[in-house]
Amino acid sequence: MNVLNRAVFALSLLAAPFALSFPLAAQDVAPARPPASEVPEPQALQTGDEVPWLYRGSDVPVDDKWLFGEMDNGLRYAVRRNGVPPRQVSIRVRVDAGSLHERDDEQGFAHLLEHLLFRESKYLGQAEAIAAWQRLGATFGSDANAETSPTHTAYKLDIPDIDPAKLSESFKLLSGMIREPVLSEVNVAAELPIVLAEKRERGGASQRVADLTRRTFFAGQRLATRNPIGTVETLNAATGAKMQAFYDRWYRPENTVIVVAGDAPAEILAGLVEQWFGDWEGTGEAGVAPDFGDPVAPAANDNDDLAQPIGELAVAVEADLPRNLTYAIMRPWRQVEDTIVYNEGLLLDAIAQAIINRRLETRARAGGSYLYAQVSQDDVSRSTDATFVAFAPLSGDWENALIDVRSVIQDAIASPPTQEEIDREAAEFDVIFANQVEQESVQSGSELADNIVNAVDIRETVASPQTVLDVFRGMSGRLNPEEVHERTIKLFEGDVLRSVYVTPVADEADRTALRFALGREIEADATARLAAQTISFDELPQVGEPGEIVSAEPLGILEVEQVNFDNGVRALLWSNNAEPGRVTVKVRFGAGYRAFDESNAVYAPLGEMALVGSGLGELGQNELDRLATGRKLGFDFRIDDAVFTFTAQTRSDDVADQLYLFAAKLGMPRWDADPVVRAKAAGELAYNSYSTSPSGILNRDLEYFATGGDPRFATPDPDALRDVTPERFREVWEPLLKQGPIEVLIFGEFDRDAIVQKLSETFGALPAREPISEQVAARVPNFAEDTGAPRVLNHRGDGNQAAAVIAWPSGGGMERIRESRQLEILTQLFNNRLLEALRERLGASYSPQVFSSWPTDINGGGRITALAQLQPDLVPIFFAEADRIARDLAANPPTEDELARVTEPLAQLVRRASTGNQFWLYNLEGSSTDPQRVPLLRTLLSDYSQTSPQIMQFLANRYFVERTPLKLAVIPEGQELAEGPPPVLDAPVQPAAAMVSGR
Repeated sequence: MNVLNRAVFALSLLAAPFALSFPLAAQDVAPARPPASEVPEPQALQTGDEVPWLYRGSDVPVDDKWLFGEMDNGLRYAVRRNGVPPRQVSIRVRVDAGSLHERDDEQGFAHLLEHLLFRESKYLGQAEAIAAWQRLGATFGSDANAETSPTHTAYKLDIPDIDPAKLSESFKLLSGMIREPVLSEVNVAAELPIVLAEKRERGGASQRVADLTRRTFFAGQRLATRNPIGTVETLNAATGAKMQAFYDRWYRPENTVIVVAGDAPAEILAGLVEQWFGDWEGTGEAGVAPDFGDPVAPAANDNDDLAQPIGELAVAVEADLPRNLTYAIMRPWRQVEDTIVYNEGLLLDAIAQAIINRRLETRARAGGSYLYAQVSQDDVSRSTDATFVAFAPLSGDWENALIDVRSVIQDAIASPPTQEEIDREAAEFDVIFANQVEQESVQSGSELADNIVNAVDIRETVASPQTVLDVFRGMSGRLNPEEVHERTIKLFEGDVLRSVYVTPVADEADRTALRFALGREIEADATARLAAQTISFDELPQVGEPGEIVSAEPLGILEVEQVNFDNGVRALLWSNNAEPGRVTVKVRFGAGYRAFDESNAVYAPLGEMALVGSGLGELGQNELDRLATGRKLGFDFRIDDAVFTFTAQTRSDDVADQLYLFAAKLGMPRWDADPVVRAKAAGELAYNSYSTSPSGILNRDLEYFATGGDPRFATPDPDALRDVTPERFREVWEPLLKQGPIEVLIFGEFDRDAIVQKLSETFGALPAREPISEQVAARVPNFAEDTGAPRVLNHRGDGNQAAAVIAWPSGGGMERIRESRQLEILTQLFNNRLLEALRERLGASYSPQVFSSWPTDINGGGRITALAQLQPDLVPIFFAEADRIARDLAANPPTEDELARVTEPLAQLVRRASTGNQFWLYNLEGSSTDPQRVPLLRTLLSDYSQTSPQIMQFLANRYFVERTPLKLAVIPEGQELAEGPPPVLDAPVQPAAAMVSGR
């Protein structure tokens, strides 16, 4: 079955709903869309021998799947037909205007302007954009969004279920936003609080460190003083006239690139670009891009005794952040000719970095003085070409950690790598590039469009996956110790070295000590080099005697087959060619979070970090890495509500080896101590960082408090971690790997018979599993007891930051799964209303969220949760608005239009997701022991997209009125929770400038 037919067949299954357990209102048949106006033939396409604008000055082969055009007004475009996912079109509009283009008194204007284009424009009234895109099936925030960087502003739209009329309407609305936004005083006043809320939510210790790092590394350059979010002072000074002036300078066709990839003929897409943007002309005088500046070394007499000039240095003392030291070797950025030879150089650089990083990781795994270390080269915002070295010291002896890291790097500088090391990293790159060729036919239009935008931003080209693979394989003669060594040396040469050290302890370091440590001569340390050692799967021991198949029969949906073995292992297999060369393997086993209690709860998160690294059989983590050379293997481990899972994205050629790794981990686990020690250290170092912001506190504590203080969901603190030992880790986890049923899911392109045989030799060869006790199986998370007033937690971040949460208990299990899907509709209704109230109407929060969780493997533990970040004095507003919305949804049914704005995007999300294997795997997992999941999958699309106002009202009453919620507030230490909402809550909204004055 080919890809298109399989997708159509899959969608037909979802479109065949069963009757809901409660009545659905009759659904009106949607009227036919009016025919789109005729799209003109494109006139600006670059065809024949004309070199497309993106490839001028380059000998990189043009990716002929793209069509390029350049119009008389200077606007450039690239369009491509792409059917992944089917019936979607991805549009990107990139404007060459970011924070680096702002004047001193305009900081933040590029980002504020991005917001204003969504506020009001020629074809969209005030605050109509979100609703308009939702009616077209787009989900706001994911399908309809934008970004502002130092070098550009990009508008991103992914429009599902496209047809000619919808496509034309999308271009119309987008053209109005880009070409004719309404930059009035009223709109600036309305949008400014939202941007200030976004800025506030980004604040705190991490942002202070980021700002200090930017000022230090890019001292003397515009990037040092240009953060896209801007400053409070410049933002509060924004006016309609100032925003119009910024717009006129930079939003011009010659500064704009439009990229479109989607399920429509490329000529039609080109015609639409020309139709809606061909007559666009700039207004007033065009802006001239400023000089971004170069990194410059300080006066020579400060560095006379140093081989590497040392420039600006900084030490940040943040009591709640873990130690981190970063230094960078800075070079000027210059636009390059993007040639094949240039790209070969980049690939050599990548090989050199990979070798160093593997050596650094090997040292860390062996119990070095640092938790992790990483070398990376980056061209930053067309401002610098830099090599960054970052690491986390394990203790206050940062100087010794710096010596250890630098000594590994110095060895790479002093001596060439071995050919075995080069070949190993080259094999890793080769499998990545080959896999991209295999996956080219299922590469999404949104990803392809983003690739063009990124290429324009860095002033380079794009290449097809086959071209990349050909270039890499064609340079095999250059992958030798001499050339890799030469590129390694250049990576660590530059005009100036700069550094920032972050520490929780005052007086641990200063700039003088940092300068001395960085200027010290370092001896090369070759002990981290990897000895030549090849490990083959053929040399590994068998898991056990191959098992016997007791049954093999269709599951009853698609061509999924269930194969059962005599040891109790069950496998779900779906061999298909929907995603060429790609296979997803997932193993579900054991009891999940149910397996833990107060006595061993601390070992649950440590297991997620250390279990895989502890190895299997005679293989430690380093040996597993060698074993994986030249293969695409994964080993993601997670703890879910009622099961443990191993998951991997692999290739058709590697599925058999992937199955061996997973089965061997269960059948012959290894218990190396170092990964446990490392995971314990990471937990200790990270714990205090949660306290630096309200969101950190929620990440740390929300699950714990929402489950009534269940120790299984507590983030281990240093006291809990102090008693952790590798011996106890093994004592806890060894029996857990032997318990409970095993289900193996394999979805993708593979040889069915060969994989069934491999399953017999791996999972079928495991001993029979030990049962999960009834006591453990019955564990379901509780919900927090009613405390009346909100529970208050404190953070140690900025005094203007707070967060608030309200959560209602829902349910779990498959018996009421269809109700949980309807709850998702209700949740999205709530989300839209909360967004309208807190963001659009009050400007109190940048991105409030409402979401639903409903575990499917246990009969309980679900929740509906609403949360927002805001100012401490506005926390009562959140609770008041959330209560008001909940009561109103229960008392008054939503309108049909309001429902359509939710159900249409949900339906499109399901349709798009259902064209991929992971969608079916996720929804069918557990079916080998719970057959009801199969028929319930057939109603999934209708359950998410068909409902009635009465059903929503019924569910709102059941969950929001009849159940008592948990209320949680996170405010700064030393502050009291404000009492009651301010009296202006129900009053007309005041001008935003007045609302934020003095903040």
